[in-house]
Amino acid sequence: MAQRMHDNTISEAVLSVAKLMAISAITAPKARGIDNVVVKILSDRDSIELLAKKMEELSKEYGEFFARDASNVRRSAAVVLIGCKIIRMGLKNPAKWVLDADTVCNIVNLGIAIGSAVKTASILNVDNRVMFSVGVAAQELGLIDADYAFGIPLSAYPKSIYFDRVWPPK
Repeated sequence: MAQRMHDNTISEAVLSVAKLMAISAITAPKARGIDNVVVKILSDRDSIELLAKKMEELSKEYGEFFARDASNVRRSAAVVLIGCKIIRMGLKNPAKWVLDADTVCNIVNLGIAIGSAVKTASILNVDNRVMFSVGVAAQELGLIDADYAFGIPLSAYPKSIYFDRVWPPK
């Protein structure tokens, strides 16, 4: 069963979904219409392995879940990186807000873009999971030029590898 991800037809289909996810993220609504979203797709085995190795390395600093997530990344056909740049919009801070309004709105743009992208993957039946760990490793490697980033690994196995974290199933 694990060989299924190496089937060219499946890999090409997952890559097509990754491209549609990028469109969903880029066209998602944004505060004041300011485009601060950055998207990159990793689909070659070398880039995915580089990312997984960096995640394992970072697990020593950030926690064991980085290594666990690296295992998922290795078994993925593609990874969609979505980040945002903090752009000053000139918003006035509400009195009770701890963070400045510009930063909040930029990060909300990122959240909406991620939600739009994973909705697209879900509609097209490609398994995915939003991972903070992937974004941190991608930033450390310079794979995405963003102030904040998350990663979304994608797979098409008979059972999602991202939620019970056991593969193959017993």
